[in-house]
Amino acid sequence: MDTQSLININGNSTPTLEIFLMLTVISLLPSLLIMMTSFTRTIIILSFVRNALGVQQTPPNMVLVGIALFLTLFIMQPVISEINTNAYKPYIAEEITQQEALDIAQVPLKEFMLRNTEKSSLNLFLDLSGKEKTQEIEELPLTVVIPSFMTSELKRAFMAGFLLYLPFLIIDIVVSSTLMSMGMMMLPPAMISLPFKLLLFVTVNGWELLFASIAGSFN
Repeated sequence: MDTQSLININGNSTPTLEIFLMLTVISLLPSLLIMMTSFTRTIIILSFVRNALGVQQTPPNMVLVGIALFLTLFIMQPVISEINTNAYKPYIAEEITQQEALDIAQVPLKEFMLRNTEKSSLNLFLDLSGKEKTQEIEELPLTVVIPSFMTSELKRAFMAGFLLYLPFLIIDIVVSSTLMSMGMMMLPPAMISLPFKLLLFVTVNGWELLFASIAGSFN
């Protein structure tokens, strides 16, 4: 008697362990895709803008995540189209195997990540993994490319956050100095500076500038 548990799927017997591993991968897939796209940098920059404005929970987290998701779809559209044309459609038409489809789909994702990865980050993780430096994209494992890309994304997001904070910080300093010179030290500066921050952001058409800058920052 075979001790391996089997599950019947479309007339084919599939090992239970394989099904379990497949479900595990599917549950982790959203997180993996987020880390391999422009979502990380986008959501961090949007969070920095909200904190710099001092508006606390406005826009709420759900709105920020929604904005980041749609910006990510916009930025990743060329990559998604290439994967759909070269990997997904041939696989659905049974022209290639599942493994071949996965191998083909990796290439545009790797190209996108490497275009937006600093060489120092890539070299760091190549050294940590003990891998040899290579110019061939196919030879670079995702276990090296993904953390390198994530490190570069975090660095660029925090640099953008610093630059975004500067104009609003100047407003805070001016308001605080004005209140102190007027002897109104008991009045919270944030209460006075918030309308001026919002006015500045709306006057310069901040949302359009922000979205255009985020989309244009990716190669």
